[in-house]
This record gives sequence, structure tokens and C-alpha cells, in this order.
Amino acid sequence: MRPGTVKLFSSKRLPVASLDAARSVRLLLFMFLVVLTGAGISAESGVQTFRDADGIWAKYDYREVATPEGFANNPALVHEFYNLRRAGLPGVEPNAAHIALAELEEALTARGDRFLLITQNVDDLHARAGSKEILQMHGSIAHARCSFCGQDHEWPGDLSTETSCPSCESAGGMRPAVVWFGEMPRHMAEIETAVSQATHFVAIGTSGTVYPAAGLAAEARTSGARTLLINLERAENEGLFDDHILGPAAREVPRWAQNILSGN
Repeated sequence: MRPGTVKLFSSKRLPVASLDAARSVRLLLFMFLVVLTGAGISAESGVQTFRDADGIWAKYDYREVATPEGFANNPALVHEFYNLRRAGLPGVEPNAAHIALAELEEALTARGDRFLLITQNVDDLHARAGSKEILQMHGSIAHARCSFCGQDHEWPGDLSTETSCPSCESAGGMRPAVVWFGEMPRHMAEIETAVSQATHFVAIGTSGTVYPAAGLAAEARTSGARTLLINLERAENEGLFDDHILGPAAREVPRWAQNILSGN
């Protein structure tokens, strides 16, 4: 083991004493790994973050471009903002962390275990890396949603106030398929169920202190999962994690994933 790292947990690790006997047996025989990723993993691919000191919200007023009220007041400005974000996607590529998670999902699924990836990111890097079981709790800038019929569509190009919905053909109601401030994150019932059933929970590239994502580590630990944080720095809620690995995701996630597969 190299200096400064912790021993990585595996599916063979004994559960905490408070788990009942049935769950203890399941932990020994079955792994359900739930991974939560945040801005840190995409930042290593060159995607600009939103909340950092020099991030997007330091340059734009989120109330104007990332709220339902902002869209109602000035939809052209909102479209311009997200068109720029969408146009930048082809210029960034999945990094080693994205690829390692996709490969880990494939390997765990092949051996009969379960894997679920929850991401706070609105880019498409996980999907492009090959991940399949993905829940994007904040939506996707690679998709558009019709305000009239509610249908989502893949959308690689620009949107405008004149864009028509491919489903209902209404014009003027297409919007970025992202979750704005004041809106409910997506897939929360499915996410909460998965986290409560997980045997292992890992947060990568996120402090995990912004709700509702902030509650996931707590829920996982309360339900008996082993918890791990892989991040550049320790988080304010670090007490919720059994183990910590500090360092860039593109370096640390492939190492951790390999240890999972080798049973270390």
C-alpha cells in the first residue's frame, strides 16, 4: 500500500455489527455498488464547474439563466447560455475516471453484482465512456424538454424561442432538459431506494454537502453500506465516510476500481 492511502473496501469486507443477520449474509454474498459523481470528475476533462470561485456562477447570475422565472422573463438569454454549454460538449472527452467506472459496471454486472451511477453533472461524459446504469439527477444539457407535452429529446444543436417540439409540434416551449434552481431533482424515488439497498456507496469528485445529494451518504451509512469518498480534498461531511482517498479522480478511480475487482 502506497503512503497516504487507505485500504480500499471490497465486497468481501465484513459488515458493521449493527446490521441484522439477513443483511450480513447478503453483504458477504452480493455487492450493490452505488456511485455518486460530481463536478470534480468532469472538471478533469476540462468541463467548467458551476460553484467554484472561478466557476460559471461567478460570471452569471443564476437567477437569470437557471430558474423557471429567468426562462419566463428572458428565454432568449437562457437559450444562449445553454447553447454555449451544449456546443462545448464535443470539445471534451471522458477521462480515465469515467472510463474506469464504465468498465467496473460491466465487470460487476457480468459477475452477478449490481451497479448504479448517480451523477449531479449535466454533461454526457459518463454515457460516452460507456456507462449504462446512469441517473442524472440534475438532467442533461444534451437533451431538450418540451414545456407543453413534457417529452424529452436528444438535442445536440441549438435551441431558440422558435424551436418546435418533435412530439407535439408546439413552438416556443422547448427548454434545456436540466433541473433549475427551485425545481425537484430527477429520479429521487429511484435514487433513494437504491441508496437504501446499497452495500457500498462511493462519492467521487463531490463534497456531497449540497442537498439533496448531501443526504445520500447519510442514508447509505444508516442503511449499513460501507462509504468511501474519492475527492481532491476532504469534505465538510467527512464523518459520514468510512474511508477517504484524496487525489484527482482520473488517477485514483482506476486504482480503486482495480482493487474492487481484485478483491482487495
